[in-house]
Amino acid sequence: MVKIGILGVGTVGQSVANILESNADILEARAGKKIVAKSGVVKNLSKKRDVNITLSDNPLDVIDDPEIDIVVELMGGIEEPYELVKRALKNGKAVVTANKALLAYHRYELQELAGDLPLMYEASTAGGIPIIGALRNGLAANHIESIQGIMNGTCNYMLTKMIKEGAKYDEILKEAQELGYAEADPTFDVGGFDAAHKLLILSSIAYGIDAKPEDIVIEGIENITQTDVEFAKEFGYEIKLLGIAKRADNGVELRVHATMIPQESMIAKVDGVMNAVTVVGDRVGETMFYGPGAGGDATASAVIADIVDIVRGNQGPMLGYKKGLESGLKLLPKEEIRSHYYLRMSVDDKKGVLAEVTQLLSNLDISIEAMMQNPDSDHDACVELLFITHECQEKMIQEAIIALEKLDVIHGKVAMIRIEQ
Repeated sequence: MVKIGILGVGTVGQSVANILESNADILEARAGKKIVAKSGVVKNLSKKRDVNITLSDNPLDVIDDPEIDIVVELMGGIEEPYELVKRALKNGKAVVTANKALLAYHRYELQELAGDLPLMYEASTAGGIPIIGALRNGLAANHIESIQGIMNGTCNYMLTKMIKEGAKYDEILKEAQELGYAEADPTFDVGGFDAAHKLLILSSIAYGIDAKPEDIVIEGIENITQTDVEFAKEFGYEIKLLGIAKRADNGVELRVHATMIPQESMIAKVDGVMNAVTVVGDRVGETMFYGPGAGGDATASAVIADIVDIVRGNQGPMLGYKKGLESGLKLLPKEEIRSHYYLRMSVDDKKGVLAEVTQLLSNLDISIEAMMQNPDSDHDACVELLFITHECQEKMIQEAIIALEKLDVIHGKVAMIRIEQ
């Protein structure tokens, strides 16, 4: 018999305990041993939990229990769970975690500490989608050329509503909060940080890149307007918040931001709260993984898949290999990213303004691929100029934005969205 202890018996933790109980027969058949949830840890013992396990408010009651074989960490946070997971590993216990923030900051330290002990984390990225296992095992024969992921259901729900129904950002954010898709403080989701944590985990498996959130481009969807949505439609794009990892000539680009992508691409068709990740391998080509990215049962399904894997005896380095998988492959500095760009700006509606703007861009070696002019409903005597640029370097586009905003004929901020062709 294998005994499980759960740190954090919230929505996911309750689902884990209940699935282990209700599906015990099929899990035993698949794992070869009986698996039972013995105990769990909660912050508030007075709160009713729908589980048939012993509960405590002291994590050491699980971690130091000699009968517990596998510790499941579902607490959230970074430093406290890091210390608890370290102690569990030192006690010789296998660990399963769904904690993306923990792994975004401490995945390499944990791999070193774990050694030959299993430390599994399928549920940390894209909920019920088995993307971790796919990268570690199913695509092991491939050099990974790129990863693109819709990895935050809140943002995808909001953008879908803006695109399909013409909803405004503020209105749809309020609706998402009322439905429970967005927190009262939605910054972690709409600001791109949740997706960034997940992208860093995937990039470690794909490329061996040891980067922290502070090292990469992280932008959200807060500044997307209906003008941007309509322009995207006009030119055959959808707007999605994407986590992007891809090989470049001299390194790996890692970035999270709102992105215009062709409407015919597979990932552009993923709507609502669903998640999807596309992976391009040098041998297999493009693959796509789709499913629910959150929710108690979906995330618990991934947690229990890891438990079954451990009970079967599947082991190996936590990230699939040690650091330095791809010899000499480094994180590309933010300013060296290359992309096509969409620019939106409000300008004086008078002769010579377009020429002034295009000349400034030309002076910075940025060429225009397409443009559109719209009335500016927020400013009298102004119009909105909308551009798509040819591919250029991030450093150049940022310099261009600074220069444009200094022009007397331009009002307010210049908006920018990157484009993946």
